[in-house]
Amino acid sequence: MEIPEVEIRVPTRGNRRLASLLTAANADRRLHAWWYMQQVNADRRDMSDHSWVHIQIVVNIGLRLFRLLARAGVQPAMVSAHGMNPRDAEVVIAAACLVHDTGMSIHRSDHEQYSLFLAADRLPLLLDGIYEDPELTVVVSEALHAVIGHRRRGDPITIEAGIVRVADALDMASGRSRIPFETRRPNIHSVSAAAIDGVRIEPGEEKAVRIEIEMNNSSGLFQIDELLATKLRGSGIEEHVEVVAQIEAEHEKRLVPVFRL
Repeated sequence: MEIPEVEIRVPTRGNRRLASLLTAANADRRLHAWWYMQQVNADRRDMSDHSWVHIQIVVNIGLRLFRLLARAGVQPAMVSAHGMNPRDAEVVIAAACLVHDTGMSIHRSDHEQYSLFLAADRLPLLLDGIYEDPELTVVVSEALHAVIGHRRRGDPITIEAGIVRVADALDMASGRSRIPFETRRPNIHSVSAAAIDGVRIEPGEEKAVRIEIEMNNSSGLFQIDELLATKLRGSGIEEHVEVVAQIEAEHEKRLVPVFRL
């Protein structure tokens, strides 16, 4: 069997600890195998992409959200609770995003809890040489909180965890849907994902972050209301984020010509 070697690319902006974490992750074949198995089990359930591509997108979205929030003066737990640096918060966010779905390699149900014990074993190795205890344990603990906090009722209690939770939901554009309509039965997840043309994350005028979502069909509202809104509520960053969705086309795109039960 062949498990591809992959490279997660992120703008590190001079954050050496973040760069070292990414170097370790990109060289870790066990982590690559977990990402591979995440997608194997997603395919078995006719689910959207949970491969390393999803990981790449979520890490980048998470860091984008954090940097916009930090620019607006929102303080992460790594600073407010531990007296560390905003760049350490970037490491926590990236680490959590890298391993947040590893439990999918075992089972979809309760995968967030399975991700915890896999990540608890692997994160200290990925962060070896980057941090020493007690800082190492603090970073790992905060990353693990963000992992469990990304579930539907995860109750995130740090800015970092809230960011990971929302970043995961923002990977919603049409490219994430790998279920071809012509070969399998379409469902609301595949149809609504196909209705999202793009997601832009920009500085807001009244709030720190403005999320603009372009749709070609109103079925995309399922992605926004059922998935994104659920993750945004209770994230701890909702007061700093505005979401604007609109259909750009004059006429809605027909996604499913006929649907039969």
